[in-house]
Amino acid sequence: MSTSKDPTPTDLATGLAHGSFQLLLDEVGAFVYTTDLTGRYTYANNLVLALLGSGLRLEDVLGKSFTDFVDIGEASDTLRETDRLVLEQGETIAREESNFIHILGQTRTYWSIKKPLRDDAGAIIGMIGISHDITEKKRLEDRVHQQKELLDTVLDNLEGLVYVKGANRRFLYANRHLAEVFGRPVAEIVGRLDSELMPRDVADAFWEKDAHMLATGQRYAGEESLIDAEGRQRHYWSVVVPWPDFNGMPALIGLITDITELHLLKDELQRQARTDSLTGCANRRSFFEIAEHEFARSRRLGTPLSQIAIDIDHFKLLNDGYGHPVGDLVLQDFSGCCRSSLRDMDVFARTGGEEFCILLPDTDLRTAHVIAERIRNLTRDCHPSQQHPQLQMTASFGVASLEAKDADFHALFARADRALYAAKDKGRDCTVVLGEQEPAKG
Repeated sequence: MSTSKDPTPTDLATGLAHGSFQLLLDEVGAFVYTTDLTGRYTYANNLVLALLGSGLRLEDVLGKSFTDFVDIGEASDTLRETDRLVLEQGETIAREESNFIHILGQTRTYWSIKKPLRDDAGAIIGMIGISHDITEKKRLEDRVHQQKELLDTVLDNLEGLVYVKGANRRFLYANRHLAEVFGRPVAEIVGRLDSELMPRDVADAFWEKDAHMLATGQRYAGEESLIDAEGRQRHYWSVVVPWPDFNGMPALIGLITDITELHLLKDELQRQARTDSLTGCANRRSFFEIAEHEFARSRRLGTPLSQIAIDIDHFKLLNDGYGHPVGDLVLQDFSGCCRSSLRDMDVFARTGGEEFCILLPDTDLRTAHVIAERIRNLTRDCHPSQQHPQLQMTASFGVASLEAKDADFHALFARADRALYAAKDKGRDCTVVLGEQEPAKG
């Protein structure tokens, strides 16, 4: 039977404080200490001694507790509970601790590991603690976190879509607006392939441009179109910039501005520029643009092309007698009569105050005459004003078709116009046809 007695905490401290162990513990760059079961120091390395007070030696702190040197205020209860779990329950605790250090005049943050210290029999005789000062690291993390929150706030409130996509086609970042377009939370976008969030053909088309940018390092700026989560087509202006090293991999940073409203405004302005605001049919400028195109098409394919020129009879007298609001109703009602008799491919336009033209692609002279007569008869049955049921509306029609001798569309237009004036000279409310093979005049 051994006659040696079990080492006391003081014996252990003495062993640790001498020789190579002391040198090692003083140079590890961490605060190393041991305590007895009551929390009193049995060992402290040089970093601990310097922390507790200037010029302190080991013998000055042995038998004393941390709170004899440092006022930890509200943290004392937490510290005592942590020590109790180690000393009474035998738990190993790893946690962040913050203490106000008087010698430094500031609060420092530590990452501390505390473990029970046991004798050869396994009984707990004290505690060993190792702490690393992470104050600067914590400040840096807090600063980075604040900057990230600031950046996220800015990017989430931009009127645009912002993303980062890696060379593996996975999204590394997405702001709130992009998430709304995809109809998913941001957490369900980051880490996903582009083909998981968009139709495969759309994703592949985008990736073809992305791969080119990654290979060349060239930025891209251009217009894109996407179908959003609600099935609506949206238009965007995209600026994409390669970043050669984003978290260790090449990536692309994209800023996309939604220009759908601008597109709609542009389309509306174009529509207004080509449309008569009162009747909704094409205006004179639009009519001639389309007519030139149809003339060239007819010449190229050898297909017929006809035109009907129309003038509402005695419109000035009607306008003066009943007033402009009734005159507007007459024009609108007449436009409806015409459109109801035409195909989608036909072009109906208001070319003057009460003057209208109809362009009939792939239509010969005889068929154009039939169409003109149908519209003329419909016009006689129209009663545009309920307040004036006696109001009778009639119109005169001139019909012509493209002929071999016509050098341009204006030759056809002039011939249809002559036919119209001939109808007015005949007494109005009739159709006159001018052409190489003229059908019977109505």
